[in-house]
Amino acid sequence: MTGPGRDDFTELEAMFGRPRPDASARPHPRGSQTIESAPHDSPVVSAADVAAARKRRNRRRAVAASIGLVIVAIVGTYIPVTLLAPVPAPTVALSTPTVALPTQAALSLPPTMESAVSITGGDDFEALTGSKEMVGTSGGDTALPIASISKLISALVILERKPLSSVDDAGPTLTFSKADHDLYDKYYVLGASIQPMKTGSQMSERDVLKTMLIVSACNYAEAAATWAYGSQEAFLAATKKWLSAHGLGNTRLVEPTGVDPRNVSTPADLVALGKIAHADPVVSKIVAMARLNVPEMSNIGNNNDLLGTEGIDGIKTGTLDDSGSNLLFSAAVDIGRGTPVNVIGVVLGGASRDEVDAAVRILITSLKGGFHDVPLIEADTVIGTYSTAWGDQAKVVTESGTSLFTWSNQAITAKVDSAPVRHGKSGTVVGEIEFASPTNHAQVPLVLRGAIAEPDAWWRLTHPQRLFAR
Repeated sequence: MTGPGRDDFTELEAMFGRPRPDASARPHPRGSQTIESAPHDSPVVSAADVAAARKRRNRRRAVAASIGLVIVAIVGTYIPVTLLAPVPAPTVALSTPTVALPTQAALSLPPTMESAVSITGGDDFEALTGSKEMVGTSGGDTALPIASISKLISALVILERKPLSSVDDAGPTLTFSKADHDLYDKYYVLGASIQPMKTGSQMSERDVLKTMLIVSACNYAEAAATWAYGSQEAFLAATKKWLSAHGLGNTRLVEPTGVDPRNVSTPADLVALGKIAHADPVVSKIVAMARLNVPEMSNIGNNNDLLGTEGIDGIKTGTLDDSGSNLLFSAAVDIGRGTPVNVIGVVLGGASRDEVDAAVRILITSLKGGFHDVPLIEADTVIGTYSTAWGDQAKVVTESGTSLFTWSNQAITAKVDSAPVRHGKSGTVVGEIEFASPTNHAQVPLVLRGAIAEPDAWWRLTHPQRLFAR
């Protein structure tokens, strides 16, 4: 066992309130001087006191060491945990854009004339409009004189007896007799449309049909009807059966040309007739021809002035002085997107051909106007912001603009979806806007304008409550 050290006496001094005697004040034992005696009341320091003091000192050292170890442990754990802890997700505030309701479509049909129209298209048409066919009418559906539209029925009835495989098939040859030649004078007296027909001249069935339908020659219509069926009576009987077989119960022909006002039909029946003619591979090609070019007759314009405008590709005009002008028409109308829509329509009883033509143009224009390419949103439109707890902020903008093709006043809705974002550079896709109508939809990506960076180490070390608050 070692004796008490200097630190033991220092501690005892603190305990007893007086300093330890200075050794320098005592003479060396071998000197002549005597050692100065301690005062009578000085305490005696025992070995037990020294041991207790040493024990207490060792305890303090152990506590200090433990505290140091704890501090080291805390720092050694806290720093990496805070530096590696996941940061709170940025908060996002987004607004949903609204889209103005498009203009409601309204087919402009002539109020002072009888008319009807059927509009059809492919799968895209049904997807846009929600129906396979749109129809419209005006002015009633009573049977009115159809004039030279009668020749369209006559041509179809003739083709039933004498069919052609296509418009390239000339078919059999007709030789015109003296009786046929006399038809020129008959219809000339009536003021009807005619073309020369010499006795003994010949023409193919296809060219006769062209002359009937393109320039509306009445003498050729009657001659062809008699040639096909042997007599006018047989032709009219066949016509009656043909009309009945095709469900045209409100249509009547008493002769093949239309000069007789008793040849009548209704707008509904004529639209149905137009569909039949438009589906016929021979008739549909002939009525779309702008000019007549056959032997002895060349470069004569089609009576249908609208042919080639507004997508109109047929079908037949008809005019009588006492009952007015008519037009049964077909058109492939470009609506600005995808496949053109098919239009079959009729206008009856116009005061003039110009009035009828104007009514048809207005109708087609109104149809086209019902299809809208509706602007939805422009590129770089601010939709919202992402904000972080450490002070970063980035705007959310549309990556591109878009529009939606719709019909009429279909409502368009918008839905905004965003993705969780921890960090990202400017341009990062963070969601999308989906626009939808009842028949169509479009998406626009949303991107960051500005970057969201990770927090720095100082923020992490000084904001533990934001890191670990869950």
